Formats: sequence, structure tokens, C-alpha cells
Amino acid sequence: MSRSLVQPIGQKRLTNVAVVRLKKHGLRFEIACYKNKVLSWRSGVEKDLDEVLQSQTVYSNVSKGVLAKSKDLNAAFGTDDQAKICLEIMEKGELQVAGKERDSQLSNQFRDIATIVMEKTINPQTQRPYPISMIERLMHEIHFAVDPHQNSKKQALELIRELQKHFPIKRSPMRLRLIIPEGSISPLMEKLSTWGANVISKDESGNQLCVVCEIEPGFFRDCDSFVRSIPGWVEILAVSVHAEGETRVDQHEEADELLSLSTKAVSNSVAQLGERMQRQNISEEGRGGEEQAKKNRCGTCDAAFGDAREYRDHFKTDWHKHNLRRKARKLPPLSAEECLADMESDDYKSDLNNYSF
Repeated sequence: MSRSLVQPIGQKRLTNVAVVRLKKHGLRFEIACYKNKVLSWRSGVEKDLDEVLQSQTVYSNVSKGVLAKSKDLNAAFGTDDQAKICLEIMEKGELQVAGKERDSQLSNQFRDIATIVMEKTINPQTQRPYPISMIERLMHEIHFAVDPHQNSKKQALELIRELQKHFPIKRSPMRLRLIIPEGSISPLMEKLSTWGANVISKDESGNQLCVVCEIEPGFFRDCDSFVRSIPGWVEILAVSVHAEGETRVDQHEEADELLSLSTKAVSNSVAQLGERMQRQNISEEGRGGEEQAKKNRCGTCDAAFGDAREYRDHFKTDWHKHNLRRKARKLPPLSAEECLADMESDDYKSDLNNYSF
């Protein structure tokens, strides 16, 4: 007995589209949009709805091309106007994405939040920002979960408050210029002292006084309201102030030590390995172990090891792998500290490329 193949007739399949789904009145409604346009429209970048929608048609299943029935549209939305219904689904519906695409979006938002935290916080001891790799490790340490439906900046500010409960980290101060009448300096200085502000300079010109200070962002609203009531005005010179100068390698060592103390685990960072190497080399000179050092010597990194086990472990480190890549490009080897700084510089450039618009 032969069996005939039943094929659907009039079925319109839409592929390579972004689907926005809305469940209402116990029914499912979907619209087909162009990829990467839905978020642009919701954020206000894209204004033309026709540039977002592939067609102003409401489906019950986009992938199978099944159109929504008019009676279902009237029951759920009170109208069968496709344009109005598409607009409501765009505003209230949920964007459907594949698993890998969702993971990619969450990963990008995770790094975006970490970047905001890095820019807005400092290490209270060094007055410098933590590296972004350290921020991400701290986020994993407190089991931070990204909310895809919430703004990255808002999540970053909430994350900073949560990190302050567990680690020595604080908001970087704002730099302000306060311009006030000459006779109002005394009450202003009392307020700045109460807020813990750092007064950088005072400049008197005519009947006005200009004060440049650094203040925690949490006191900005109070400061702005007080200065306006004098009356005066406030100018923001810098939203986030960090210590001047280049980031030192020992800052990364302090950050790694912070995390190791919080997790009670031993860190295997390149900086710590460099310190152990220096101590090992010093002890070898004291004991006269030059022969042993020559025996365990890495030609790629131009470094000697007195211990055979440490010599074997060296080949698994990021330091050795980084120098191998440099050797392939015919570049001279770097020390452990130089290697760490070079890798952090590459990470920073990569972060700028990822988050530049």
C-alpha cells in the first residue's frame, strides 16, 4: 500500500528573524522582526517601526507561518488592527532568542557591568581602580547573576553596594567646582567637612569664591541643593576621579591577595610566581646554587629555576605562554612583572574595543 506525502499548502515560513512573543487572554501572539533592531527600538535609537518589523502581521507561530485569527485578536486586544497590535507586542512582548545568542548577550552584559563598576570604584588603599579581571572574579565570588531585563548601569550601582559588604572597595569621588558668594564660605566649608569632602583649591575673584573639591557621589544631590540655596551653582569637572599615574603591578598583587583571603584559596597568578622566583634567585645566590640554576633554565623566558618541580610548572604558566607568542613574532622575552603588565594592557585594549560605540 503506497502512502502519499502530505505537504502543507500556503504555509509561509520566516527564517533568520527575531521573534517577539506576547501571551495574552490565554493565547500566544508573535511578530517577526529584524535581528538587532528590537533592542535598538526599545532603547529609543530606532524610531521607525517599519525598520524593525519584517511585516505588520500578527502570528500565532512565526516559525510555521501560522497567522493569528481575527476573533483571537479581538478577544485579546479588543481590535484587529494589525499595526496597533504589533506596537503593543513590541512594547510588552518578550524577545525570543536562541540559547547561544542568549548566553552571548548575558556574557556581554556581564562584562559591561564589570566595566561600569571598574570605572566608578577604587581601591581605598591605593586610590586606583581594580582591574576588570579582578572585578569579574569578585562578581563570580558573590554569585552575581545578570538580569537581562534591567539596565546595566542600575545593576552596576546595586553591585557596588553588595561588593562593599564583602571587599574593601568604594565609589571613586566626583570633582566639583562650587561658585558661591564671598560671604557664604563658612557654612559651605562646614557642610563639606560633614560630607568628608577633600578641598583641592580656593580661588577668590571679585565678590565670588570658587572652590574645587572632591566628594563622594552619594552626597552630590545634597551639595547641589545646598549651593543653589546660597545662591550659587555647581560645575561637574569629573564624574569619577582616580589617582594619577600608571597602574602598578603590585596593585594587581594586592587584588589577588584580597580574593585569596576571601576565598581562603591559593592564587597561582603570574605576579606571585614572579615574587617566588625572585626569592628563589636570592636564596640561590646565598647558598651558591648557580649550577642548579643553570641546569633548570628556560631559554624562552631567560629565567633560571633552582627547583625542578617549579621548573616544570613554569611551562604551564601564562608567563611562559605569553613569551612563546612573543618569540614567534621575534620579540624579546619579558620578565614576570613585565608580562603581567603587558597582558593587562592587552585586556584593557580589548575591553575598549568591545565597549566602544
